[in-house]
Amino acid sequence: MSDMRRREFITLLGGAAAWPLAARAQQPAMPVIGYLTTGSPESDGTLLAAFRRGLVEIGYVEARNVAIEYRWAEFQYDRLLAMAADLVRLRVNAIATIGGTPPALAAKGATSTIPIVFYVGVDPIQLGLVTSLSRPGGNITGVAGQQADLAAKRMELLHSWCPRQPLSPCWSIRPTPLPSSKCERCMMPHVLSGCRCMS
Repeated sequence: MSDMRRREFITLLGGAAAWPLAARAQQPAMPVIGYLTTGSPESDGTLLAAFRRGLVEIGYVEARNVAIEYRWAEFQYDRLLAMAADLVRLRVNAIATIGGTPPALAAKGATSTIPIVFYVGVDPIQLGLVTSLSRPGGNITGVAGQQADLAAKRMELLHSWCPRQPLSPCWSIRPTPLPSSKCERCMMPHVLSGCRCMS
């Protein structure tokens, strides 16, 4: 091989070796998702598995092409605001709120620019999370289970099964920002007289 050919070969080889380095330098940093939850790693086990499965389904694998910053309130709701602010300081690309209304409200209060995805069991318009179901607006979107509406049907069924039952409890296991209105909405007017909200 002539000296000219050797130099061309070494130049091409060196250039080829540098391509991955240049490509890596041009690629954006790995996206980071903030996972803000009222729960703990133990209590969120099923939800977390579903969350990760959902990410895989759209092409994201934790630690391979997406990072997740976890913030566990461990049912100490007063920690949520500080944890949401911490995720904003880290400049995560998006925040997923798990555990209903409190983390969604904390995330919304912490940022108006980072995208937020929520799941709540009540009307997100009533909560002030979104302005409309069809066009949520701003940086927030999500799923509303409207469980308060389902609770009304559950109370109606309970009343039909036990019409002579004088008291039907409406349990609220953990305090939420709207416990009384949630209970009021879950009770049909004809059942309301026999119900009492217990939290």
